[in-house]
Amino acid sequence: MKQEGRRGAVRTITVASGKGGVGKSNTVANLSIALRKAGKEVLILDADLGLSNIDVLLDLAPKYNIQHVLSGEKSLRDVIIRGPYGIMLLPASSGVQELTHLNEFQRMKLIEEFDAFGRDIDYLLIDAGAGISPNVAFFCVASQETVVIVTPEPTSLTDAYALIKVLFTRYQEKDFRILVNGANHSSDAVEVFRRLSLAAEKFLSISLDYLGFIPNDVSVRKAVLAQRACVDLFPSSSASVHIREIAAKIIGENGGKVKGSLQLFLGTLLSAERRVPA
Repeated sequence: MKQEGRRGAVRTITVASGKGGVGKSNTVANLSIALRKAGKEVLILDADLGLSNIDVLLDLAPKYNIQHVLSGEKSLRDVIIRGPYGIMLLPASSGVQELTHLNEFQRMKLIEEFDAFGRDIDYLLIDAGAGISPNVAFFCVASQETVVIVTPEPTSLTDAYALIKVLFTRYQEKDFRILVNGANHSSDAVEVFRRLSLAAEKFLSISLDYLGFIPNDVSVRKAVLAQRACVDLFPSSSASVHIREIAAKIIGENGGKVKGSLQLFLGTLLSAERRVPA
């Protein structure tokens, strides 16, 4: 376990989707635990405005969210809660909208709180909302990486492309990682990626990166009903195996990725409001 107070590099990854119901939040929860079980310190920022459900998926009961930090009522340490295997969760539900138009006091408060938090984080995973709202774009623009969750359904493909198109044409984002969820076979997942990639290359002239896939597995549904992560409750299931493979792939790439501190991410986040209108 890393010692508190030692500042290290943090990799910031926003997980988004073109539409709801594709398993985005569940993927974030499982991936976070897989990274944590691999010895990494993980903080989840639940940024799904109005539909916060990471806490529900993991049977947690946060009393406060980031709004209490912005108002000065609570410190970041008071708001962040611990989940399975020690993953950290920063609930943001009702307060995250304010991040798109912070006043000077709120900016300074966040900077002070992140600076005082002082814990060494390896990964900050941001569970953004679904769709193409400014709030989603806000976090995609600020993070180092954007992972787009897509399923084999035609509507999911269409909406995923719409999200990528908006982020590229309006905010000049060019790097996207695609994670296919709920595919029956690897060939099905590759075909989903191929179709999305071809559209992006033809109409946007950008190349997408294939991160991997999570198979259609009844264990995932059973875990959701039990309010547990699949990698925790059914570690030998097909879905859990693939989630761990994706986590291992992410960990293995660390050497070639741009990194920074939580404070650097916060600075980028605050500057993103100039690019993304509320």
